[in-house]
Amino acid sequence: MALESRIKVAVAQTDCALGDLNRNLEQHLALIEQARAEDNALLLFPELSLTGYSLGARVVDVAMHRDDVLLRQLADAAQGIDVVFGFVEEGSAAQLYNAMAVVRDGAVVFVHRKLNLPSYGNLEEGKLFAAGRNIDTVPVSGPWQAGLLTCADLWNPALVHVAMLHGATILLAPVNSALGAVGGEFSNPDGWDLALRFYAMIYGQPVLMANRCGDEGEAVFWGGSRILDPYGRTLAIAPEGHVGLISAELDYADVRRARFQLPTVRDSNLGLVQNQINRLAQQIGLPPAQR
Repeated sequence: MALESRIKVAVAQTDCALGDLNRNLEQHLALIEQARAEDNALLLFPELSLTGYSLGARVVDVAMHRDDVLLRQLADAAQGIDVVFGFVEEGSAAQLYNAMAVVRDGAVVFVHRKLNLPSYGNLEEGKLFAAGRNIDTVPVSGPWQAGLLTCADLWNPALVHVAMLHGATILLAPVNSALGAVGGEFSNPDGWDLALRFYAMIYGQPVLMANRCGDEGEAVFWGGSRILDPYGRTLAIAPEGHVGLISAELDYADVRRARFQLPTVRDSNLGLVQNQINRLAQQIGLPPAQR
């Protein structure tokens, strides 16, 4: 394989200051500079990394358009590196989104709006944000194509599957996962460990997961940020309570080999899936516009 198929990637595990955009910006800029100095081609921050998670009504105060000066500062800092971070985006018609931006070389090159807004357990995102409507991928270094899904997006396996069929060869998973957020017998650390290893192995792709640490009121964020290889093996994991970067080197040749040995994407049979979805839509009476 060509030299550019090998990339070094980094994940930032941060302790965000709730609602303090300037303080969080300083942390982002410092970590971007460190990642660049260490020759990383890609840096992933957690969900809502610029704002914090438990915003409530303050979500309006921290919302930004894509051309906001703060976002431009981060884009300008991302020279020669793809940087992915979380913010509250104000879109058209004053709609607010839980969004992830990809910046590089002074430009915002991609934005993912969270699709699956959880309103269960201790989670109330459906009261705060409008839901995104599209899944797409974004080219990063060399032959790599990133699928970007935010936290609860990954708890709908169909969304991950669609990202893979769009051509993703690396999965970026920014999250804000707190202990006991779902409640009952569910363990968030155990659940994420299982889901991430499954997605890496079944689709033959590296996975980068960025979670935050620290507290926001009663919410205790457990960290556990990690990088997995295309076989579901852990290449790097952040120590408990660690604030800073973890990194690993990835080789596209490993993706090619894994997908040849276990051809989930090749054998996805999109036509069959589409036919069954259309059949189900007719059975439950969805109007044509929603099929």
